[in-house]
Amino acid sequence: MAAAKLFLRPYCPSPPIPFHAKPFLSHPQLFTPSFSSGARSVGVASCAQTHAAVPYGPSLHKGANLYPSGEEQRNSIKDEEEGRHLFNEQSFTRVFDISALRVPSKDCFALENRLRGHLLNWPRVHNIARIPGDDVDPDILKLMGDPDNDDANFESLERRVYGKAEGDGEELGPILYRDKLVRTFNTRGFVNFRNLASITRPKKRKKKKENDGNGAKQKDWSVGRCEAAIVEVMEDEEGEGDNLRGLLGEGYKRSKWKGSTRLLLLDEQYANKGLEDLPEAIKVMFREYTTHSTSQNLELVACKLTLFYDYWSMNEILEVLLPKGMIVPSAFETVGHIAHLNLRDEHLPYKELVAKVVLDKNKPKIQTVVNKIDAINNDYRTMQLEILAGNRSLVTDVVENGLKFTVDLATVYWNSRLGSERQRLISGFTRNDVVCDVFCGVGPIAISAATIVKRVYANDLNPTAIEYLERNCVLNKLERKIKVFNMDGRRFIGSIFASEKAQSITQVVMNLPNDAAEYLDAFRGIYIDKEREDIRNLPTIHVYGFSKARDPEFDFHERIRIALSEVGVDVEMRRVRLVAPGKWMLCAKFTLPQSVAFSRNGRFHREEFES
Repeated sequence: MAAAKLFLRPYCPSPPIPFHAKPFLSHPQLFTPSFSSGARSVGVASCAQTHAAVPYGPSLHKGANLYPSGEEQRNSIKDEEEGRHLFNEQSFTRVFDISALRVPSKDCFALENRLRGHLLNWPRVHNIARIPGDDVDPDILKLMGDPDNDDANFESLERRVYGKAEGDGEELGPILYRDKLVRTFNTRGFVNFRNLASITRPKKRKKKKENDGNGAKQKDWSVGRCEAAIVEVMEDEEGEGDNLRGLLGEGYKRSKWKGSTRLLLLDEQYANKGLEDLPEAIKVMFREYTTHSTSQNLELVACKLTLFYDYWSMNEILEVLLPKGMIVPSAFETVGHIAHLNLRDEHLPYKELVAKVVLDKNKPKIQTVVNKIDAINNDYRTMQLEILAGNRSLVTDVVENGLKFTVDLATVYWNSRLGSERQRLISGFTRNDVVCDVFCGVGPIAISAATIVKRVYANDLNPTAIEYLERNCVLNKLERKIKVFNMDGRRFIGSIFASEKAQSITQVVMNLPNDAAEYLDAFRGIYIDKEREDIRNLPTIHVYGFSKARDPEFDFHERIRIALSEVGVDVEMRRVRLVAPGKWMLCAKFTLPQSVAFSRNGRFHREEFES
């Protein structure tokens, strides 16, 4: 049996079918999947029980494994830098027996529509395969003429090549026509030369562009690590060309086809079946081609579909690597080129495995995988991160709402999941607003608001965050509209509202969900030194917070009321997202009451504002 390899481009992505598998790791310290050894080819009888236990479609628990368990142990990959045992990617290669119809390329799309319900419907695998070396150049195809009339084609080709077209109305070939011109050339004869430019300067074939419109090299799915699937056509070598092969060499094989062909991959249930066992729709097509064509009949061929490590999704790989019953950590936050995981305690023994799979399945966008090892419990709101895979840099660029931010996750705080909430908040601002951002961080709210409002006052306690804020202001060309401060939140509120700028402030944002409500007491008595007539509009305050109560809105409202020492506070409450089971993040919006702004019981001394 000879095998002709075909490469398939991934097609029609769809979520994998979930299933529960047996654990493939007997010991948590050896991260090498152990698969049951067996034959390299799977027949109908041997697949009966497997198909009954596993749902339809490709699965790592179906097909033939080319690397038995003992061989996998010897080929296990070891990380030399860390000394950790990972897994062999080749152990995830699976081979499936399928059947296919070999059809003329010009008819493949029409036949595909007719057989839509009987073709292979696996995710990321196209049901039409191209056969390498079986494509015929269009110019040669024109010379071949009608494939059903071999004698007429040969006679027509012979007349054009050997000059037997004189007088029968058929043009000479370019070479013979040029010889004729040489014999009859004169000083005026070149004017009547037919297609002289094509004879002297043949057209150059255009090279295929390797780059797309943006200059990036397109991904080649037929070479290297990008291989996703390969089809091998199993053909019988015994035929009419055996005698000539002995004279002309092993490379010679007489083809049954004339012209380009394609493969229509049939559904997996028709694997290793004869024509009599196929559906009636396929039999009708065979009869039609047998009746109307003598040289381009349909052909039923046996194939082997090989799926590599690059084909399987992240969830499918992790379901095999992790023990049975363990939840697959499929969700993570993306910050630039960094994937931020929050692994549970049960996942920690397998954290290197999870990180490698996440990195492999999300390249080239993801280049670093980190895990948060501790809760945020410091004044600067920085996270303790452990780098699990990829490069060691935690400085990355993030694009949000058309603006570019440079952040360092090791020293500043950033949460990409709040991007839509920040956009919702900023959409409520107008061009006449003046915004005061009490806990600005690297400026996702302050810089975005500066594109709309008149002026922004941004403050944060973390000096590193202020450094990146100033850098991001210059990066987005908004440094003239943003005034930056580096001080405690209470001191900033007292200072900014004690200055002459206080009358212009219309919006105050307090995006520190853990304890932002505790800073609301700084607003008591902020206008005690001013006349009520001078303050036309009191600022609108947007404060964020967490709540684990059964009624989170009521709980957060009570905390706001206690911090302001005001009973009648009209608050507009909104749930932002569920950050953990039973823990909500909320946003409260209210206008600062006059009784609070002009209160004489302010606790904190307001320092003079430095403009």
